[in-house]
Amino acid sequence: MSKVPAVALGFWALKILATTLGEVGGDAVSMSSNLGYLVGTGIFLAIFVVVAAVQIAAKRFHPYLYWGTIVASTTTGTTLADFATRSLGIGYPGGSALLLGLLLVSLLAWRLALGTIDVASVSTPRAELFYWSTIMCSQTLGTALGDWTADTAGLGYVGAAIVFGGLLLAVLVAYLATSVSRTALFWAAFVLTRPLGAVIGDFLDKPLDAGGLALSRYATSGILLVLILVGVFFIPQRAAAKAH
Repeated sequence: MSKVPAVALGFWALKILATTLGEVGGDAVSMSSNLGYLVGTGIFLAIFVVVAAVQIAAKRFHPYLYWGTIVASTTTGTTLADFATRSLGIGYPGGSALLLGLLLVSLLAWRLALGTIDVASVSTPRAELFYWSTIMCSQTLGTALGDWTADTAGLGYVGAAIVFGGLLLAVLVAYLATSVSRTALFWAAFVLTRPLGAVIGDFLDKPLDAGGLALSRYATSGILLVLILVGVFFIPQRAAAKAH
């Protein structure tokens, strides 16, 4: 039995909520709590490793455990990307290029080792190790891409959200109107939902003079967490069907 959920509209809604929470929650710990990106990364990475280990050890798909692991990966991705691009000084272009390379290497290694990167085939501990490693790379890359587009490219948070929303719409059109690999389209959409959530999160919590709404990061994180929990409860959750 697959250990990941079937991909449908509800999956993407929860994914965007989770990536938005990852951005706001990551900023709450590293910035609002003044712990810094390195300490924040250490905290969230430890949480991610523990939750991911429980997820991998589980015998079947558990919706709340799965989405808890996703949220842990998004918060880790936020602080890790900020540490790489800001504290290490490699900037958004360098950070994005590095993280894109790591993502492609992870996907290639997965494909060479198991013969497929179709998420419906994620049913063994080995496949899940590749799956969560790839997801961590994509979450971190998405944060860097979102910041690069909104800040360096000068589009602002709303403009960046429109860009990434438009790219996601293009992926949807390709899914509906072409025969492009569904696996490739899934990973394209998975990567793009991360910067979309990142810029939405920044729009919610950044200061007014920076183009944000200046909402409390703690309160916003709490609201987003409740929305995710409610979504997991009400949106049908079933394991993805393995291909034959």
